[in-house]
Amino acid sequence: MRTGEVGHSGTGRDAVDPAGAGAGLRAAPDGRPARPGYWRLVGAPPPTRAERLGRLVGLRVLRIPGTRRILVVAGSMDRLRDLSTLPVSLAPTSSASIVLAYWRAPRLGWSGGIGPLAHLRGHRVALPGRGRGVATVTVRLSRPAQLRDVLAAVLRVLGPSRPLPVPAGPNLTGQDILPAYLPTQPAASVARGVLRDSPEIRAHDVVLRAVGTSGSASGAAAYAVGWETGRHGPCLADGPAVLVDACRINPRGRRAGCYRPDAPRVRLEFGPAPGWRRGGARTGQQPLDGPGVTAGVLAMLRQVGVVDCPDVPDTGPVEVAALLVQLAMTGALVSAPSLPDRVADLIVPELRTLLASAVTETEPLAREARSVRQRRAALRGHATAFALPGLTSGVFPQLPVFPSVSVLLTTRRPERLPAALRMITEQTYPELEIVLCLHGVELPEPVRATLARCGRPYEIVQVPGAASFGEALGAATGRARGSLVTKFDDDDSYATEHVWDLVLARHYSGATLVGKGSEFVYLETLGITIRRPSGAAETDGEVVAGGTMLIAKGDLESAGGWRPVPRSVDFGLLDRVRRDGGMIYRTHPLGYVYHRRAAGHTWDPGQPYFLDSAYARWTGLPAEILGDIAP
Repeated sequence: MRTGEVGHSGTGRDAVDPAGAGAGLRAAPDGRPARPGYWRLVGAPPPTRAERLGRLVGLRVLRIPGTRRILVVAGSMDRLRDLSTLPVSLAPTSSASIVLAYWRAPRLGWSGGIGPLAHLRGHRVALPGRGRGVATVTVRLSRPAQLRDVLAAVLRVLGPSRPLPVPAGPNLTGQDILPAYLPTQPAASVARGVLRDSPEIRAHDVVLRAVGTSGSASGAAAYAVGWETGRHGPCLADGPAVLVDACRINPRGRRAGCYRPDAPRVRLEFGPAPGWRRGGARTGQQPLDGPGVTAGVLAMLRQVGVVDCPDVPDTGPVEVAALLVQLAMTGALVSAPSLPDRVADLIVPELRTLLASAVTETEPLAREARSVRQRRAALRGHATAFALPGLTSGVFPQLPVFPSVSVLLTTRRPERLPAALRMITEQTYPELEIVLCLHGVELPEPVRATLARCGRPYEIVQVPGAASFGEALGAATGRARGSLVTKFDDDDSYATEHVWDLVLARHYSGATLVGKGSEFVYLETLGITIRRPSGAAETDGEVVAGGTMLIAKGDLESAGGWRPVPRSVDFGLLDRVRRDGGMIYRTHPLGYVYHRRAAGHTWDPGQPYFLDSAYARWTGLPAEILGDIAP
């Protein structure tokens, strides 16, 4: 593969067991034979040093003849995750060794444990002493299991992998098929042959089958929903849907330089056959009926600013739509002004509008805001975790579509309540509860009336003024009913999509706690907004802004809850999460502004502290940070 062209022809080291990669997927939703075609990205930047190693090693799976022993060698974590989309991951194994040629610890001192794995006899983990290098995990089982199940357990050793907490949800089973959107989680599995049945409980809730096949089970109550499905989504009565496993395709690792006007720009091209040429030179290409964005493409897109799609084909609309959605999920700005109707109809309207418009933004902040709008629309409209529950609502109408979130607002300053509550009630996240903790103050009657008509469930908690801030937060948490809790500060500003951003990041990062950095600071006495370094975005970290933290209520309580201290409560929780083995993830900083006023701060290093570290400043509050970020 040459520099400047990304993709693969299906014969390189990244193409593991290509025969049958689309098994059961070669038919269109209407039953006609599909004409897959190929795609490629032209004009790619040179690979990074880590990616060069990743390409050299690729992804290799060796099955020892006459045994059920398997050796997996992967050049990167993304390549290891790609294994879950390949048919070879369904091979049974009783002994597996997984070697990651280049592993980097999510944080200093990381020591992840192996996930649940039935019939585990023993395992061995060897991680590099300095936090980066070759990592090896070996497992031995008393009974064979699918390599895919072994992979799900091993991924927890190598990085955070916590699913979203939900009070109820269906089991998802692929029958003789491996859709690319099927997550590697205990509630999602692949069955070979006849589905198992159970005399005590329905064995499966949602069963996915290849187009044109009929399911089989030993009992009529083996499943509640049976769908035919393609590689990228189920075929429903009103047409196909496009779903993506966001734990594999997401903006993690996206670089800040991608928003500069001189950031690399690539072009998406489609072609009919493997030998298609441009300028007399054969280029790397990828089959359209494959899994879509693979590890090598994902690594390249982390450096790319814009993906231009001048000509989008009308054939294979599901595959084309899935590819565009995956590209958008990475955060690269995607422009496809000539979307055919059959492709556009498969993309949620919010994302479709963004894709159909040209990239005219020149300022880095405006480009970053568009990237956030685009990835947010793609994730909440097409990520399996958020889209699939809505598709099953006809059969399971009482199941929650989104995890519930409780917003904790603790205040000693009733004069700030109207503005703070307005920012909470205007959040676009649908399943939101307000927990208002009055710390030694009374609730003004106008605020009580605002809560009564806001349309959100709410709780009012009163604690004495002598209680510490940590105790007040603990009392508020005890009354929270959401699966997730997040903290708002009464003196900062939040965009209407802020909670959505945190929930999405919690899903694709698998971290215990997520938040944003306090990059944008509004200095009220000067009337300016500055941007300062606050750690890399879309990556694992050690610290996030206290007013943006989101964590599952169960994880918060299992870590010890809030410390009963009067100040630095946020750092106390971050420390407890780290001590408990949890990971902290920092998503993009847009949608949150930290305010500095003339007085009233428990920590006050003075304005020069902020001004000296600023690398950008604006008069007032730029619309892209708070207002323009919401659709």
